[in-house]
Amino acid sequence: MSRRRKAAENQLELAFGAEARGEPPRPAHGGREATPAIGQNESLASTANLMEEVCQRENLEEALRRVVANKGSPGVDGMPVHRLGKFLRRHWTRIRAELFEGRYHPQPVKRVEIPKPDGGVRKLGVPTVVDRFIQQAVMQVLQRLWDPTFSTHSYGFRPGRSQRGAVTQAQAYITEGYRVVVDLDLEKFFDRVNHDILMSLVAKRVADKRVLKLIRACLTAGVLENGLVTASDEGTPQGGPLSPLLSNLMLDVLDQELEKRKLRFVRYADDCNVYVKSERAGLRVMDGLTTFLSTRLRLKVNEAKSAVARPHERKFLGFSFTDDAEKPKRRIAPKSLEKFKDRVRELTKESAGRSLEARVDELNAYLRGWLEYYSFGEMPWVLTSLAGWVRRRLRCLLWRQWKTGRRRFAELRRRGVGFSLARSTAGSRHGAWHLSASKALSFALPNAYFDSLGLPSFGAQRA
Repeated sequence: MSRRRKAAENQLELAFGAEARGEPPRPAHGGREATPAIGQNESLASTANLMEEVCQRENLEEALRRVVANKGSPGVDGMPVHRLGKFLRRHWTRIRAELFEGRYHPQPVKRVEIPKPDGGVRKLGVPTVVDRFIQQAVMQVLQRLWDPTFSTHSYGFRPGRSQRGAVTQAQAYITEGYRVVVDLDLEKFFDRVNHDILMSLVAKRVADKRVLKLIRACLTAGVLENGLVTASDEGTPQGGPLSPLLSNLMLDVLDQELEKRKLRFVRYADDCNVYVKSERAGLRVMDGLTTFLSTRLRLKVNEAKSAVARPHERKFLGFSFTDDAEKPKRRIAPKSLEKFKDRVRELTKESAGRSLEARVDELNAYLRGWLEYYSFGEMPWVLTSLAGWVRRRLRCLLWRQWKTGRRRFAELRRRGVGFSLARSTAGSRHGAWHLSASKALSFALPNAYFDSLGLPSFGAQRA
């Protein structure tokens, strides 16, 4: 056994006691015993003891590992993630009894707002770390049960599936000749989920009343905002481990309807695209789905953000597609490029007290994550252009930091620029952006210089 795994098992045993060593937990009531893993085709009755499976040692170990690895901010009680193990060591016996007896009450979630790329804010609800741990343990059991039953056209928040897979499938439909997209945007989906409809869907798959009660309690725990706790009568707040799975369960009803109508579609969470061959068919589908969503799921289609259009006119998961007759190519959507440039401008704007190296370190962290996803595009010249643009931003930054003509002349000369060229460039009346493409700055600050600072490769010929 590896040292790391042994340490993890020791931590778990300290947190959960005897049952963490694999002993079946003693039920708090009714003579319940731990059940083996539940298969996909077993009856609803076989989920009557689901809480015992949630509290199995292996499941708890994985839940603790995931919550600690995901870090995240504290909830309303202020407890940081690194204190979770110590807290469970002292209180797990009580928490476990409350779970088995259906008495556990989650605390309200903390409201956190993050800006959206297209304006406005996205409201998150951050549970306490203990509630995140319990939600994670429940989610893992339910996901093993439910995920195999979900549609193959659903890609969001599912094991072994990704945004890239969704984009690739969308591209395949367009290549097959389905050149009109019905782009559905659900208005504030995570804030508008109807609890009664959602719980009725859960109850069709789960017989354990304690688990049903716990999920309902997580949905209605309330939200702490501006010092006040308000009740939650709808929605599945983004920020907790259960929310993505519950959203997939809710929208699986939509998937079933689309499959029933034999439509070609791709869904990633609440982002759903349906591909048809004509605008007339697209308008008919949009009208039918709008009615279905409002009557069956009580969800509203955002008319301002939804459309029936050609795929190259729309954005799907950050990508768009070219309008090639034979085979459309993946391209980075214009709005995604705008967002990228806005973020780079923010990271490279002039500010006192920060070295270029520190600035590049922060920039590199953003670039690596961005490139890991968007290098999936099929138009490398775009990345080539962006690489040159980023380097020009950094040259601008340095040029402004040098400030005076005398300092600029000295820096250019120190970097090997000839006397006459250095003097004319340092004394130029042109702005920093114009000069960032000049012969002098390209020579003084070549690509190799930025490579030495760790600027990542854009996977294309450098500018």
